[in-house]
Amino acid sequence: MGIDGMADARDLLDRYARARETFDGDLWTSLFTEDAEYSLDPFDPPLVGHNALRALLLEASRTEDQAEMTFERHWVSGSTILAAWHASFVRRPDRARVRVAGFLTLETDADGKIARHRAWWHRRETPAA
Repeated sequence: MGIDGMADARDLLDRYARARETFDGDLWTSLFTEDAEYSLDPFDPPLVGHNALRALLLEASRTEDQAEMTFERHWVSGSTILAAWHASFVRRPDRARVRVAGFLTLETDADGKIARHRAWWHRRETPAA
């Protein structure tokens, strides 16, 4: 089955944003293959597998509050989704507002699950008042 065009891609991106905003580990891992690679930095090795992905989201739930994520635009090329996005959250320890804008690629398998995730971003922080 896989990703079949823009509507399937939008659905996957919507579920991705919802899982990220709500820190829903079950929804989050359901989006990925068991052995998915998740790259946060092109110079570091990727996180691999559901346990690593769940740990990433759990850590975010401990340090982030008021998380929001929006996909501005996306494109589909074969089984790959390309997307421009922005997000924001309040960092729990110091209440600074963090804004992030970036671009990601999601390579999907035949079932439409993410097998390889790569993202690039910039962030800006505003200290708490």
